[in-house]
Amino acid sequence: MAHAPSFRRPRELGPAPDDGRRGLLHRAATIGAVAGFGGFVWWRVTDLPGPKRLPSIGYPLIDGRRLETVSLLGGPVLVNFWATSCAPCVAEMPELAEVYRAYRPRGLELIAVAMPYDRPDHVLQFASSRALPFPVALDPTGDAVRAWGGIEGTPSTWLAGPTGRIERFWLGTPDFTDLRRTVERLLTARPA
Repeated sequence: MAHAPSFRRPRELGPAPDDGRRGLLHRAATIGAVAGFGGFVWWRVTDLPGPKRLPSIGYPLIDGRRLETVSLLGGPVLVNFWATSCAPCVAEMPELAEVYRAYRPRGLELIAVAMPYDRPDHVLQFASSRALPFPVALDPTGDAVRAWGGIEGTPSTWLAGPTGRIERFWLGTPDFTDLRRTVERLLTARPA
């Protein structure tokens, strides 16, 4: 009589789940991880990393000009650190351009700062092929990254008010509904 082949669970996967307790433990661990991530996000929103005000630095732009922080003050300022090799950065650029076009006539400033490891020719080609409407800066020496206290990941976006006080920070793609709402609030509250 032939026997059906016996398949054993690989040792590295551990024993097969038993009476549902493993499923319960897995769900509890998942809930704990999600709650922990929620705490991480809450920390990110409430305890803004980096400076509390726009750093007083100059940004070398891809067109050869230099943009000084002082020239950005007076309206809301969005500073976005990005890289051409960063898929979320590339994906968010059309939305950033849309936000800029919508709010630039009312006083929004936006500067996209390429990471030091990004090749200048790649940044120039990307900005040109996408017709980015806002200033794009290079940071080959890492001065901007240092002035902002280091960049944990890209994209990283800060929104400052008209006086330069940092209002919001997003690590990863911003919540564009929240970003627009905050820009709108800053434009409305701006002194005439």
